[in-house]
Amino acid sequence: MEKGIKGQGEIIVNESNTAQALGSGSIAVLSTPSMIALMEKTSRLSVAPFLEEGQSTVGTVVNVKHLAASPVGMKVTCQTELIEIDRRRLVFKVACFDDAGLIGEGEHERFIIDIDKFLAKANAKLAK
Repeated sequence: MEKGIKGQGEIIVNESNTAQALGSGSIAVLSTPSMIALMEKTSRLSVAPFLEEGQSTVGTVVNVKHLAASPVGMKVTCQTELIEIDRRRLVFKVACFDDAGLIGEGEHERFIIDIDKFLAKANAKLAK
C-alpha cells in the first residue's frame, strides 16, 4: 500500500439520511453523520484491495467541517486520498461535493486491524 490511493463514492440525499431523520438536526437536509459515514466508507473501500486476507480497517479519527447544506434529491460525491501511512495508521484527505460545490472537507484516520484479534478483544468486554 502506498500514499496517493484515491477513492470516490456517492449517495443521493433521501429522507433516511437527513438531519431530521437521524435526530442530529431538525431540517430535512443531508446530516453531518451521513456525510461522515460516506467519507469513512469511501476511505475504507479505497484501501480494501490492498489489505491482506483477514485484515480490515476501522475508523479512529474524524476531523471535518460540514460547510453547506444539501437538499433531499441531490447527489453527493465523496473524494478521498490516502496522504499518510504510519505502520497501521492511515490518514486520508476527504471532501464531499454536491451539484453546487464543496459541502465538506477534512481528514479521516483509520487503523489496519486483524479481524479475528479485533473481534476477540471487543467480545471479551462481554465476559467482564
